[in-house]
Amino acid sequence: MATVHKCILVRLPRIGNRQINCLELRFHKRYFSKTLPKTKPSSNILTLHQRGLIQDIFPNSTDELAKVLTSSPQTIYCGFDPTASSLHIGNLLAIIGLIHCQRAGHNGIALIGGATASIGDPSGKSKERDPLSVDQVAQNVDAIENNLKTIFENHELYIWKSKKDLKPMKILNNSSWYEGKNVVEFLSSIGRHLRMGTMLGRKSVKSRLESPAGLNFSEFSYQAFQAYDFLHLHRQYGCRIQLGGMDQMGNICTGYELIDRLHGPSVYGIALPLVTTSSGDKLGKTAGNAVWLNSQNTSEFDLYQYFVQLPDSLMRKYLELFTFLSLDEIGSIMQKHQSHPSKRQAQKKLAEQVSLLVHGEEGLSKAKRLTEALYGSSGIRALEVLNEKEAEELFKGAFISQIILEPGISIFDMVEKVKCLPTGGKGEKLIRDGGLYINNNRVTNPNQVLLEGEHILQNNLTFIRVGKKNYYIVKWI
Repeated sequence: MATVHKCILVRLPRIGNRQINCLELRFHKRYFSKTLPKTKPSSNILTLHQRGLIQDIFPNSTDELAKVLTSSPQTIYCGFDPTASSLHIGNLLAIIGLIHCQRAGHNGIALIGGATASIGDPSGKSKERDPLSVDQVAQNVDAIENNLKTIFENHELYIWKSKKDLKPMKILNNSSWYEGKNVVEFLSSIGRHLRMGTMLGRKSVKSRLESPAGLNFSEFSYQAFQAYDFLHLHRQYGCRIQLGGMDQMGNICTGYELIDRLHGPSVYGIALPLVTTSSGDKLGKTAGNAVWLNSQNTSEFDLYQYFVQLPDSLMRKYLELFTFLSLDEIGSIMQKHQSHPSKRQAQKKLAEQVSLLVHGEEGLSKAKRLTEALYGSSGIRALEVLNEKEAEELFKGAFISQIILEPGISIFDMVEKVKCLPTGGKGEKLIRDGGLYINNNRVTNPNQVLLEGEHILQNNLTFIRVGKKNYYIVKWI
């Protein structure tokens, strides 16, 4: 006779229009009121799962981790390897996760892997990294430290509205504890506590072992070094929680197992989702589609435009992930956006919030100014406020000419000097047919004399467009 199991149907609460799942249910603060003490860090930390910032935890005990996060201030760290001269928006999600922890009253550590960058993390990689010189790593460390400092400062200056002081974020470099460390001592004291079978079973290792490129020993050892980083921070700073992307879960687990063997089961790992495009492709430097946080790699305008151009389907998700707006605010933004999707209100709010965090008020102002110059309705006024550097940045690839301003110079004289149209009658015909734009205004009279304020702007620049995408910049001397 078959055994009959009785089931109980539980109706889960909703967040906006979405029903939360069981893992979210156990994270939500209302379900801890009976068990948690009254004096505790902000329970807003529990809303990270509702925002989609927590994809997995280790060990898999949601209730236990929730109690730890809300009972007393914890030290939480996230690592960033300086394998490039800038972090990118995939890293930004981890930084935002760390800031959320700081806002809840916890101590945050951003760890720069000045030592481990020379080894190379195989997680999410189909082949080994190109080796970096000592000088290159040092330069990258400085650049990434600047990335982190800037973002932490911008958050406090422009986004954190509470009068309550935040605990200072620490920025550390793991080179400080590996410098001069004896490799034999490391292997005998740390290596003996790590199990080969477990390490070989990690997804990042297995996928590379099965690939044509294989896996070198240096890359295989990476998880041992990341595990030791966790151990060192646990001993020195009482760090109990590590944040990382989903591709870091294997390395986080190795750190947990090392600390478990040496000190007992007292640490946790939180995995954040990987940032992907609308088609599901991972964003990052390895994939070749990185959007950088350094303005030298991705300009303020390009960062702003990246978020403005995102599809509607990503809006709620990205507002929850990349901003500190409340879930109620996001719901209100989405309602307004859905009423008039063509206005792209959600995209503009997202772009504004990310730009403010990454580049501050000055960077956001510049991005909006360049956006208005290229796409806005202000016309000449928006172009006049651009300086030469901003003009070159905005019209990338534009041909730039320096021309001596002579009395009576005509539109046709100018375009002949710039060499942007066919010579003679063909060029004149193209102008008369409406194919030439000066300062975003169509001109049809090739013999018209150039006028200051209309054709020659107050910044001594003239912007020429032929067709839809061929730009030329004239600097008058």
